[in-house]
Amino acid sequence: MSRLTPGKPVPALSVATTGGGSWTLNATPPETFTLIEVYRGQHCPRCKTHLLDLDHKIARFNERGVDVIALSTDPQDRAEAAKAEWGLGNLTLGYGLGIEAARDWGLYISTAIADKETRQFSEPGMFLVRPDGTLYSLVIHTTPFHRHHFADVLEAVDMIRARNYPPRGDQG
Repeated sequence: MSRLTPGKPVPALSVATTGGGSWTLNATPPETFTLIEVYRGQHCPRCKTHLLDLDHKIARFNERGVDVIALSTDPQDRAEAAKAEWGLGNLTLGYGLGIEAARDWGLYISTAIADKETRQFSEPGMFLVRPDGTLYSLVIHTTPFHRHHFADVLEAVDMIRARNYPPRGDQG
């Protein structure tokens, strides 16, 4: 697992998206940030609740110049099922994040303990990436529990923009 440092470049990232197409980090740099939300996969009921909250806040993020994507290590069929079954109408949903790519982003990897889970998958994480491809901040989880609240993330983006607040933790 690599260690990402605020203010330093993040690894390249490109994934296929539900409904066809693909997404590449900073292919079209956002005004403020790209918010990358990594979720555990279609098997995770907590991810459903978490992503529904994010889906309802997409317009508020976009108003602040923040592009948003949620992605997982799930294959296409599971990602398409999650998008449809969970009712994610606004959120760009990526799939097929490789296990090694997940490790490059500092994510923790789990092995299935239930039949509904894929053999291996990444645990959740959230990344704010600046338009220049450097990391602003990250939140990494080892379980599906105790997640960040997107209302707090919106408030943070407002504060960062208003104060031109620099990334912290940049000393590794």
